[in-house]
Amino acid sequence: MNFKQAIVLRRDLNMSRGKAAAQAAHASVDAVLSIIKSNREDWIRWLDEWVRGGQMKVVLRVDSEKELIEIYENALKLGLPASIIRDAGRTELPPGTLTAVAVGPAPEDLVDRVTGHLKLY
Repeated sequence: MNFKQAIVLRRDLNMSRGKAAAQAAHASVDAVLSIIKSNREDWIRWLDEWVRGGQMKVVLRVDSEKELIEIYENALKLGLPASIIRDAGRTELPPGTLTAVAVGPAPEDLVDRVTGHLKLY
């Protein structure tokens, strides 16, 4: 079984490349930390398998805040680890802007049920 993490960024914000990379990193790290803090055996097992398998990630896009929230909510409904990022507003975006979601790490087929229809960022 393969494990992966999908990171979803909003294209409508027109973030610079550096800003987009930072938001993707925030989402990825936050999702992993939430798994560690959760003490959920299934999530921790998925994390371990993901690390052993090379930490596969894919960065995808949505075109609105509404779509980003839907991805996050769908991941939670499936019982997947997920993180949504709200920008602090120190650089390019107003404080509180939702920028990114990470889904997983989790089994690839489950992540794809939430994000498989999205295009690469």
